[in-house]
Amino acid sequence: MIKRQIPNLITLCNLMCGVESVFASLATGDVRLAAVWICAGIFLDFFDGLTARLLKVPSEMGKQLDSLADVVTSGVAPAFLMVKLVEEPLREMLPLWAVGLIMLPFVLMPAFAAFRLAKFNIDTRQSHSFLGLPVPSNALIWVGLALTGFVVGSPAVGIVMAAVALATDILMVSEMPMFSLKFNFKDMSWHTNAIPYLFLIGCAVLIAVSRQWYALSLIILWYILLSLITQRREKNAE
Repeated sequence: MIKRQIPNLITLCNLMCGVESVFASLATGDVRLAAVWICAGIFLDFFDGLTARLLKVPSEMGKQLDSLADVVTSGVAPAFLMVKLVEEPLREMLPLWAVGLIMLPFVLMPAFAAFRLAKFNIDTRQSHSFLGLPVPSNALIWVGLALTGFVVGSPAVGIVMAAVALATDILMVSEMPMFSLKFNFKDMSWHTNAIPYLFLIGCAVLIAVSRQWYALSLIILWYILLSLITQRREKNAE
């Protein structure tokens, strides 16, 4: 019984990281701390499934609990983070109704995340790749900006961010194929693992050039772009 609950305990720690992030956004207004808590939760999210497989104790309950935790850590917490990061500066520049419209894609982020995770749980097509942008990937776009200390200096910047948020919200629930980073360890050749290799090379370049936390945001955008290119090439090949 104890062995079976270890992955679930990791998942619950992920959820609590999301709760701590919300507290940081609301109570202290420290968006960097809130972003760090989200990063910690996403890190734990990687290990709960891995632990379940290593201990040979995967369960349907663990799968559902993982999705509930992700809704909080990668859906609700980033929404609060962005409201704190974007809304307060815009209040001094725009009427309240305009601020509300700009913030709508961020406010809707938990709903899109919940729908995407529920869909993932019942979709048997996503065992080796993804359909739609994974919820933690979406969260990392905004975490990278917060950790960098990004400041909304004009309404135009807020509008652009809202447009990106709306696009990623839609991507989460879309049917767009997104590649998985799972390597074929039986054959590590370039031909077999070309897409993961290209992605990692691009990540290294982005980190080396930027040397800032916003590289996280750029890496996820690179992931989306490479998925689009891959999908187009496959359609052309067909």
